[in-house]
Amino acid sequence: MSDLTSLYQEIILEHYRKPRNFGALDDPSFEAAGHNPLCGDRVKVSLKVDDQGKVSEVGFEGAGCAISTASASLMTESIKGKSLQEARELFSRFRDMVTGKNEVGDHDLGKLEALAGVRDLPIRVKCATLAWHTLQAAIQGEAEPVSTE
Repeated sequence: MSDLTSLYQEIILEHYRKPRNFGALDDPSFEAAGHNPLCGDRVKVSLKVDDQGKVSEVGFEGAGCAISTASASLMTESIKGKSLQEARELFSRFRDMVTGKNEVGDHDLGKLEALAGVRDLPIRVKCATLAWHTLQAAIQGEAEPVSTE
């Protein structure tokens, strides 16, 4: 195993064991729930947007596998301080990375690149993108829970 692969695995495990921004927000600006029926992962994403249109707070709740939880944790860290449009663009770049649309390393995604390896495990792509799809649903004001199916 390469040093980089080992580092990426450690980042995923660290965010799974001690997820960042885990918990509900009081009076969120946007909120949505998501579910992966294939494996049972569930997530609820909520965020607050400040007067300048930037994500000032973000949180998530739920239960899922290590990849799903780590992805949600890394996502919350990544979008804090960004505009909603920047969060959407980050989602697109992240999705392209985990689905193999671009070469690994062509994304400039920082710690999110720890999840690049799921591109080799297609069944796990849904785990990695669940929180991101839920974020998109929240921003778009979708009332129905998001499903990866």
